[in-house]
Amino acid sequence: MTDIQGTNPSDMRALRLQKLQRAVEKGGALHLKEAAELLNVSEMTVRRDLAASNGVLSCLGGYVAPQPTGKRYTLEREMDQHARDKRLASRSAIASVKAGDTIFIDCGTTMQSLADCLPEDLPLSVICYSMNIATIVARRPATQLMLIGGLYHPSSQSFSSEEGIAYLRKLGINKAFISAGGVHPVRGASCSNFHEVAIKTAVIATAMENILVVDSSKLGSLKPAFFAGLDGFARVVVGGSASPEQRKPFKHLSFDYVTKAT
Repeated sequence: MTDIQGTNPSDMRALRLQKLQRAVEKGGALHLKEAAELLNVSEMTVRRDLAASNGVLSCLGGYVAPQPTGKRYTLEREMDQHARDKRLASRSAIASVKAGDTIFIDCGTTMQSLADCLPEDLPLSVICYSMNIATIVARRPATQLMLIGGLYHPSSQSFSSEEGIAYLRKLGINKAFISAGGVHPVRGASCSNFHEVAIKTAVIATAMENILVVDSSKLGSLKPAFFAGLDGFARVVVGGSASPEQRKPFKHLSFDYVTKAT
């Protein structure tokens, strides 16, 4: 990009950021290389622009994408009628996390709550593949973040790629926290987005311990993308009050029902 005579560097940066924001709003996340080509600058310049800005964009996983803020996440949780139940399940699920653990955090609003509940100063390595989780975890001072990149999916703010799945299979994961849109007594755990299936199954096959974390509204529900039988989880943590009718089909399984904060 050629500097306009009389325009100072900070103004040029602002113009570039405005152009990036319009591009992201129109077409979704941009690969860093595409962003640099769009602006006719180096990839390093794009990174510097984003790092120096308090705006709504960030660079994660090699992509320029909307940067959710803590306030936005809080508003989303407040708008979610099952927010309390998700938080109950999350607090119970993370109780077994220890200093030095390497954990995987799935995508979704329940996992957003789980990431937010992690003790801030506990030394951890966290693997994730979604923007909302990465944004929360990146602010933790004692955490090493590993973000799996690839094609960006705005519906779940997540990434997917064959390279990311291959990378996951090489990692040592102590505990994997998995979300689901449906928990069915016969058809197991399922979700709405098919691109998540390969990631979830790779993690479940790799982790030492898999923990399914859901709110009670998911019990008995079946979504189109199946990814695991319920016997593949060491624990299934359910937040909120589940009726006897909801619990009955799962009585042969070891479910942790969490109805109040501990």
